[in-house]
Amino acid sequence: MLLRVLLGLALGGLGLAKPLYLPLDDRPPNLAPCAWGLVLCPPREAYRGPEGVDLAALRAWLLATPGEGVVTSLDALAYGGLLQSRHLPLPPEDALARLGPLLSWRVRHGGGLFLFGVVPRWDASFRERNLRVLKALASWAGLGGIYLEAVWDDALRGSPAPQEARSLPYPSRPGADEAGQLLLLRALRPGLRVAVVYEEEALRARTTPYEGLPLGETVAGVLASAQAVAVPLKARPDLVLYAYGGKDPRGAALDLLHLMARYPVALADLSRVNRGDPRLMAYLQGLGLYPRLAAYAAWGTPANNLGSALAQGGLFLKDERGRTERLAEAYFQYWWGEVGRPWVRAHFPEPLPEEAREVVRLWPYVALGDLRLDLLALRFPWGRSFEAEPLLRLAPRALGPELAP
Repeated sequence: MLLRVLLGLALGGLGLAKPLYLPLDDRPPNLAPCAWGLVLCPPREAYRGPEGVDLAALRAWLLATPGEGVVTSLDALAYGGLLQSRHLPLPPEDALARLGPLLSWRVRHGGGLFLFGVVPRWDASFRERNLRVLKALASWAGLGGIYLEAVWDDALRGSPAPQEARSLPYPSRPGADEAGQLLLLRALRPGLRVAVVYEEEALRARTTPYEGLPLGETVAGVLASAQAVAVPLKARPDLVLYAYGGKDPRGAALDLLHLMARYPVALADLSRVNRGDPRLMAYLQGLGLYPRLAAYAAWGTPANNLGSALAQGGLFLKDERGRTERLAEAYFQYWWGEVGRPWVRAHFPEPLPEEAREVVRLWPYVALGDLRLDLLALRFPWGRSFEAEPLLRLAPRALGPELAP
């Protein structure tokens, strides 16, 4: 802990300070930015899987660490994480008190705050408590240097979450696990000019799973979270966000081929929840398009995938190595949803035993341009098959696995 604090102070003194990033929890989509080289993160041991955050350690690290700003989940600081926010018995006054260090950090270090809170899903035990906390934070939204938004989590048909979120006097939208990535884009590259292209125009009006509103509204909310600017293709956008709905993979591949000749393209595969479309991936690999993408996401709900693709495409627009590494991570998530997770679920009960790691033997040969993507190992940070944390390696394609560095 002391080493991390001293490092933050040294970076600040050299003018190299980065934003602080406090993830919602340590599931891969939330924790991933900590390995991207763009932010300062709390020590990994402060996040303890399904047990939740070590709140004392997290607060101590926050107050001691300067930076350009703070991007944080409110639920991590108030309750200990997403699971805890649903079921932890805690008075709203105590939850609000736990958020006080954010204002103290701002007074002490002077950076901006980029905050998101989660309107919980239908089965949460303390929905009313959480909503009272979010409403009480309305006064924060009026303070200079603070951006605050609410995201709603897994809204099945009839869920009260969309209506509850709209009752708040600050921005709200569907999503959750991509929110930290989007606010990093807002903090580091506001004003990104984005053209949104739908596989078919009818997709814009489709009410997508877990969100409770037309896709076009979800897209608008994602852009607003990132403080991105929607522009038409003729305006030469910085990035194209392509929304694929699963109707015609061949047609989508042709769309991408034409778009990628002129623009960086981030692809959000919305064809299924928590899984990509293998038909589209076959075209992407066969035509050599996948390594040329600015970003790809197929790991979650539509809002998850749109937000993740937009954030990674924007953050690594001018970083070739970073872009390739993000594509490597995204391909693993695609493979996990399509191959790894089904295999593990078919062979092992949860909590998963060590033998479940044998799934790495199913990893195919994956080429990313001149590089080969190897899956060396993986772990299950929450002991379940829904998420897996891989150890990946990019190596020259000319080298065999036994010769790769």
